[in-house]
Amino acid sequence: MDIKNYEFWFVTGSQFLYGEEQLKSVAADAEDIVNKLNESGKLPYKVVFKGVMTTAEGITKFMKEANYNDNVAGVMTWMHTFSPAKNWIRGTKLLQKPLLHLATQYLNKIPYDTIDFDYMNLNQSAHGDREYAYINARLQKHNKIVYGFWGDEEVQEEIADWQNVAVAYNESFNIKIVRFGDTMRNVAVTEGDKVEAQMFLGWTVDYWPVSDLVEYVNGISEDEIDAAYKDLASRYEMVQGDNTKEHYEHSVRYQLREYLGLKKFMDEKGYTGFTTNFEDLHGLEELPGLAAQLLMRDGYGFGAEGDWKSAGMDRLLKIAADNVATAFMEDYTLDLRPGHQAILGSHMLEVDPTIASDKPRVEVHPLDIGGKDDPARLVFTGREGKAVDVTLSYFNDGYKVIGYSVDCHKPEAETPHLPVAKQLWTPTVGLKEGAERWMHAGGGHHTILSFSLKPQQIKDLFGMLDVKVDFIE
Repeated sequence: MDIKNYEFWFVTGSQFLYGEEQLKSVAADAEDIVNKLNESGKLPYKVVFKGVMTTAEGITKFMKEANYNDNVAGVMTWMHTFSPAKNWIRGTKLLQKPLLHLATQYLNKIPYDTIDFDYMNLNQSAHGDREYAYINARLQKHNKIVYGFWGDEEVQEEIADWQNVAVAYNESFNIKIVRFGDTMRNVAVTEGDKVEAQMFLGWTVDYWPVSDLVEYVNGISEDEIDAAYKDLASRYEMVQGDNTKEHYEHSVRYQLREYLGLKKFMDEKGYTGFTTNFEDLHGLEELPGLAAQLLMRDGYGFGAEGDWKSAGMDRLLKIAADNVATAFMEDYTLDLRPGHQAILGSHMLEVDPTIASDKPRVEVHPLDIGGKDDPARLVFTGREGKAVDVTLSYFNDGYKVIGYSVDCHKPEAETPHLPVAKQLWTPTVGLKEGAERWMHAGGGHHTILSFSLKPQQIKDLFGMLDVKVDFIE
């Protein structure tokens, strides 16, 4: 994925009360923390030390600069000494980037043998961080607080998790979804307010007629398709099955034509995600199946049946997860037997290969829905392990994210007559409780399943975007 190489600015709070020598020590300690965080190899993005903040004017100037610098994804703060929090009010109110309060201490222990009041005055994080946290709470900043020794692996992992969602927050305002056709007729949950989505999530959602896409698809050369076919065969298992060689290759090559046409259209016009609808395919020979899967593999967001909310969510969570094991999904069918309770997730064609546990197979099978030619698709079985499953729904009072943790496992048997990719999972709270609470909350059937993201990251990300989260636990 083509994501900017963001950085995070770090400042520490203090005041002039303690004298110049103490402030020099504060700066040296803070710079050492930043250097060691960068050297740890745990953080996905660089942290830049920007100095010691001692006045309201300095803090306000710093926050404005962070806002205006497009390379800055967020601000990290630490109160080495006591820092009167009134100084932080104006700057914090102006800050439009994610904020992490690192509540830590330079040393991870009390030096009982040598401690004196000079040490006490210098190392006041225990109450300095509380003063600072109070003003953030009063300002309803909803910032992230990471508490603990900065050198501990667990603390560094929390910072890393936050950095990833802070970058996703920034990139959310660059998400552009193109809708080829409208939403599926008479379906309720895929609807939403596109203006509100742009106001709160930053997403631009546009409609383009399928006929405009057809021009791009038809304009792809045979040489381009040849190169894409060669790449496809090097990555995946090519399974002709019962098809004639001519029929198989024609279907695969047409999906590659659609893939390249969709990609060219989106890249030229700045789109980062798209929707299709089997009810609106005029001018196309096949519903994009393999084409959509390859684009999701590349990091584009996708939503089926015109579900632009899922396309935006897919792109957003792929950014947060660095496009690792994060996929558009649909609850398809159930196992309700005691001891076996599970949801089988799948779709007509478009399941993202980033969650594959085996080498995907390129297969061609009939598809009754849509009334077009037999589409090629990737067929595979999903992963095992912990994941999160989330959806975005729209209500009279705005958007809400509904989600839960799930335990993913392999199907109990092969599915020789199911020619699509599949993923089996059970909500961690149990299928009955999870499904009932999901439905009471108004969660839809299109979701994003991620093995890379954690529940807290979902809460942090949508907290930054001021979108309600109902995470079922």
